[in-house]
Order: sequence, then C-alpha cells, then structure tokens
Amino acid sequence: MTYVTIKWHVISVHRAQGEDCVKRSRRNMLGVAVVGLSLVATACGGGGGGEEGATGTTSVTLPQNVTTTTAKPPASMDEWKALNTKQRDAMVKKIVDGKFGKQSDGKTVLGAEGFKMDLSKCPAGWSDTEGLTDTEIKVGHTTVLSGTLADYGNIAKVMQMYADDAFPNGIKDSAGKTRKIKMVIKDDGYDANRTIPLVDELIDSEKVFMMITLGSPATMKTYDKLNQRCIPQPHSQTGHPAWGDPVSHPWTTGLQLAYNTEAVFWGNYLDTNFDKIATNGKVTVAALVMNNDFGKSYTAAFKDYLATSKNKANITYFTETIEPTAPTITDPMTTLAAKNPDVFIAMTAGTSCTQAIQEAAQNGMKAKVKYLWQPSVCSSSTFVGKAKVGGDGMATDGWWIVNGGAKDLNSTSFDNDPFIIYARELLKKNGLDPKASGSYGSGFIFAWAMNTALDAAAQLPGGLTRTNLVTAIRHFDGTHPMLYAGINFNMNGGKDAYLVEGGLYEKYDAAKQVWVTQGSAIDLSGSSKPCVWDQAQGICK
Repeated sequence: MTYVTIKWHVISVHRAQGEDCVKRSRRNMLGVAVVGLSLVATACGGGGGGEEGATGTTSVTLPQNVTTTTAKPPASMDEWKALNTKQRDAMVKKIVDGKFGKQSDGKTVLGAEGFKMDLSKCPAGWSDTEGLTDTEIKVGHTTVLSGTLADYGNIAKVMQMYADDAFPNGIKDSAGKTRKIKMVIKDDGYDANRTIPLVDELIDSEKVFMMITLGSPATMKTYDKLNQRCIPQPHSQTGHPAWGDPVSHPWTTGLQLAYNTEAVFWGNYLDTNFDKIATNGKVTVAALVMNNDFGKSYTAAFKDYLATSKNKANITYFTETIEPTAPTITDPMTTLAAKNPDVFIAMTAGTSCTQAIQEAAQNGMKAKVKYLWQPSVCSSSTFVGKAKVGGDGMATDGWWIVNGGAKDLNSTSFDNDPFIIYARELLKKNGLDPKASGSYGSGFIFAWAMNTALDAAAQLPGGLTRTNLVTAIRHFDGTHPMLYAGINFNMNGGKDAYLVEGGLYEKYDAAKQVWVTQGSAIDLSGSSKPCVWDQAQGICK
C-alpha cells in the first residue's frame, strides 16, 4: 500500500455556529499544501434562529483550497426554483459548448477532463432509452423496508413524494416528451445476497431506466453487473469511496461524503488535539464497527490514518464488530468500555447508533470517555434525540459528529429555511410526521439530486437518455437546498468523481436537542482523486 503524507498546519477557530469540517480526500488523494486561515465565526446556511455556539476555541487544521464563503442562499422557494433553473441551464450550456455526451458515431460518450465511455462494449440489444415510455421514467430502487435498518426505507418514500410534487406534470425534455417518475421499489432487508436477484428482476423484467441501490454491500455486489449492462446507477445511497471511479465504473456514482474521508477527519482531530485527549501521554481509541463493506471502509481508513500519524507510537486502537442485523450491542460495548478508551467511535448505522448512545450512558463510557463520535449517517435528531435515546435526552449530550454538509430536517436552526419549511409541509401533507423518521431528511437530499439530474439530462440534445443522464451527472454543478451554505455539489468529468467534498464538525447540545456546529462550513471540491477500488485488499488504487 502506498501512503501519501499530508502536512497540516494548526490554527484556532472560534466556536460559533459550525466547527470546521476538514475535508481531506481519500487514501489515494494527492498531497495538498497547507495554509493557515483565521476564520471568523459565521452562520452556516439554512434559516434564521441559528444555534448558539459554545464559548472558547477549538484547534483544528485546514488544508489549502478551502472555500469558506458563499453567496447568500435563496430566501424563498421561488428563489430556489429560479436558482435551480439558472444552474441547470448553465450545466446544459457547458455540456453543449464542450461537445460532451454521446458522439455522432453513436459508440462513444465524452466528457470533461478525459471522461469517456465506450458504448460498443454494451451488450447486444442495449437501448439508451430502455425504461422510458412517452409518459414515464421507470426508476428501479433496492432498499431496506424491514429489519433493524428499515428506517432507511423512508428515503424511497420521500423520493417518490418529491418527484410527484416537484414535477406534477412530469419532466419535459428537449425532444418534446413529458414524463413522470415512477419508482419501482424492492425490499432487500439490507442483505446484499437478496439485492442481487432483485436487481436482476428490475433490469430484466421491469426493464428500468436506471437503478438506485442503498448500502455499501448491495452496491458493491451489483455495480459490476450494472456497468457491464450500461445501466445508470446514480447517487448510490452509501458513502463508500468506490463509487468515485469514472474509468472502470462510469455508470455508477455516489452522492454523500465518503466514509473513509470521514475517518480521516476523526484522525486529524485526534492528532490536532492529542495532548488534550491523551492520558499520561497515551491515547486509547475504541470503535464499534459494523461487519460489512460499510464498516470495513471506516476502520480501514482510520487504521491507514493512524499508520501515518505523528502520534502513532502512542495510540492504541481496539475494535469490536456487530452484524447489521444484531438486535442488541450490549456485549461488544461492554468489552470496549473495559478498555478505558479516551475516544470512542461508532462506525455503525441505524438503530445501533441510538443503542451506542444508550449503552455508553449505562456502562460508564459517557462519563469517562473524552470524545464520543457518531457516524455521519446518524446525524438526524431522530437517531440521537430525546425521543430515541429516552429519559431526559442527556445521554447524547457532548457527542461529536462529522456532518457531511447535510441540514437536519428537524433542527430548530432551520425553522426559517424555505426548503426545510417546504419539506416539512410536504411530509405533513402526505400524512407523515417529519420527526417520525431520521431518513426523511436524507430522502430530500437524494430526491432533489435525482430530479434535478433527470431534468438537466432531459434538456440536452436528444432529450432524456441513459447517456445524457450520465453526462449530466458527471458535469453537475448546482446548489443543493439540503446542504449547508458553502458546501458545493458538483462533479467534473473524469477528474472529480465526488459530489460532496465538505462538511462541518458538530457537537450535540442535549438541552436544546440540536447539533451545535462551530465555525464555517469547509469545502474542498475537486481535491479528491478518483478511486479504483481493490476489493481483495480493501483499498483505492
């Protein structure tokens, strides 16, 4: 394995509304030079009534090329719609002017920065418009609707709901067709072995236009086949870095902050604050790791970071694993508590996030461990709030998280945010309580991305096609209404394969039942190299 040493410069950032999310790229990223910045605490996006920050300072580090300022966000839904249309048209113009997309030979798709797809490798009988009728776009989606991770299935509900509301008459394309989105949803129970036959059914029997998969294991098990079949697999609902591979897997993309990047954030925070965290010059880190590709990407990246840490000789790392379907986590949490860690990290998802908080409160870790971290996938207050953890809700107080830039649908910080207001009202209109699921907010993140990408693709010459969809996504450049101001949402052909490359550190205030962010959102769009994932070694090559 090859390591690239990244040098960091320590600075001090005043706590206000959003601590810096130091956006480092994947394990195979290019080294970046470092510059010291002094950030003035500012509100990070959303509406008024922002969360009050703690006093004092927190030492963090920032790499070069950060973006810490942004234009004032839209103040109404009309302004959001106008901005989205303007940015969509700019994307289309860039693609047309660059002569990107399917070429006149009908066998090649070209894009910025050397992006290329060879359609001659697609199977016999492949169609660029399969899954489309004159009135419908058929979208296949495997997700989890049952079991301990069933809450994530609510993402799918929101995606269909938003499509029906945002485009009630359908998406009109440049060829004169107007089509409504129809999602065909299948429950795989978060079991990748069940995902495989469901995907086969969706692409062979249902003949869907595109496929969306949830979870690292499910996506990993199906992305080879979908790329061989030349079927778009956009916005995979997982943060695994493998989806950033525009050469070997051009039909697959992710959306959210990559898990291994998040792991580097943890490591960088540990190094920066080592003296404060250490006990007698030593730091013990304990992690609860989900036993699948999701959890493995977290722990592998964290180990890689520790291997290059200046403090590696004084850091001990312990892990315990849990199965995704485990009903309880008491035993592994008890084992980890016995290690008397200085830092605890939950590298899990769903119900186990809530259980980690509850167990830490009961086994003494909450009182003794200096830093407790939740994974970014459990940032919603419906995973960590009072209603879930029980009692007075103080069990979550003081926990930390790396927020990949997503707004919390249920945070009072965003009570005046026009898109959050719209999202809450849409849920209520459909008989759903916004606070009932931690995945409703995620649903709007993926829903907006899917609908906006399809709309952009539809405006390209030839109208909506599979290749136009891939072209639109690979050149996407927009402002996502569910992300903090300052967090970009873009790709750049064959060079930048990750839509989100920024975020914030946050700390939970149980008294207010909100994550308190400090400082400004940090964005490093384009600094992450594409990842050719080696499944055998578990690394990006």
